[in-house]
Amino acid sequence: MNPSGPIGVFDSGYGGLTVLKQIVKKLPEYEYIYLGDNARSPYGTRSFDTVYHYTLDCVKWFFEQGCSLVILACNTASAKALRTIQQNDLPLLAPDNRVLGVIRPTAEIIGTYSESKSIGVLATSGTVESASYPMEIAKFFPELKVYQEACPMWVPLVENGEFANHGADFFVKKNLHNIFEKGEAIDVILLGCTHYPLLQEKIKEYLPVGVKLIAQGEIVADSLADYLKRHPEMETRCSKGGTKKFFTTDSTDDFDNHAAVFYGKEVKSVHTSL
Repeated sequence: MNPSGPIGVFDSGYGGLTVLKQIVKKLPEYEYIYLGDNARSPYGTRSFDTVYHYTLDCVKWFFEQGCSLVILACNTASAKALRTIQQNDLPLLAPDNRVLGVIRPTAEIIGTYSESKSIGVLATSGTVESASYPMEIAKFFPELKVYQEACPMWVPLVENGEFANHGADFFVKKNLHNIFEKGEAIDVILLGCTHYPLLQEKIKEYLPVGVKLIAQGEIVADSLADYLKRHPEMETRCSKGGTKKFFTTDSTDDFDNHAAVFYGKEVKSVHTSL
């Protein structure tokens, strides 16, 4: 029998807390560990190889904490590292463990929101360059046209607390203008970065009437709930008790201050080294 342990939730920084928030809301009975690799963030501008090695370090750390199920609540890590870890590393490291991402659950459902069959994806440069969203969405909705726009300034705006201020207006308007230039028929905008939900109200100010704005948190939470129902052998390895622990590879004070904004509650983190 494999011992039970908490569900691991990973992000390069704070953004994954928007996903954890929705997961805990949907599945409050489980125990969770969150790790933010703040010392090496951002991942969005780094090479595939670098993101892969950083993400693998963190997955190994979760396994050492007793997590048999790890969620990469980071689009860049999901885009650049997940497949290699699943196919090459898991069979050697821990064949009975599982690592899941945020792109596939989103791709499986995003087409149901669109009537025009044209959607826009706003994401980091790394996620856009990986083409993970167009490739994954095509598997489920081959008729869907997917337009992408890299928004490299959005994460710094969010992490510097400018997401609700006028400093964000220029970049939000610019990137939205760019994506609608690419696809005039777009009727759904997907936020393909876990930081971006903090910009939702600002984005809505500049969205054309009738365009739906989709964040990933609830989609990922619903997908995880479904996964655990379909895989009772994994569900029994996820410990229950409702506890949540937060770890960061950088300053705990900085993490706690930012995390409260992303998670919506006060957070007390512990420093860890990888």
